[in-house]
Amino acid sequence: QVQLVESGGGLVQAGWSLRLSCASSGSTVSFYALTWYRQAPGNEREFVAGVGRLGNTNYADSVKGRFTVSRDDAKNTLYLQMNSLKAEDTAVYLCYASNVGGVYWGRGTQVTVSS
Repeated sequence: QVQLVESGGGLVQAGWSLRLSCASSGSTVSFYALTWYRQAPGNEREFVAGVGRLGNTNYADSVKGRFTVSRDDAKNTLYLQMNSLKAEDTAVYLCYASNVGGVYWGRGTQVTVSS
């Protein structure tokens, strides 16, 4: 069983940066692929960025060059560094852990970017 808790969200102006964290408890995250999703009001949940067990990363086109995903397995934590934030990045950001044994979601952290 994995419990995921996101933090680091907030209200910022366009162009600013935020760093999100997703702390895991219950099981080491080294066994899982880790992903950030986001969901804006009225929209479907969408993929943002992911990092595999070996550190390979991939990003949605909308965030490439602005966001960086990373993981620290020693701290059981997933990160998302978000730079040059835009109003359209406003959403609840959720972390997701997956492997053959199961999938787990955090409850999310709100990011609001004012233009």
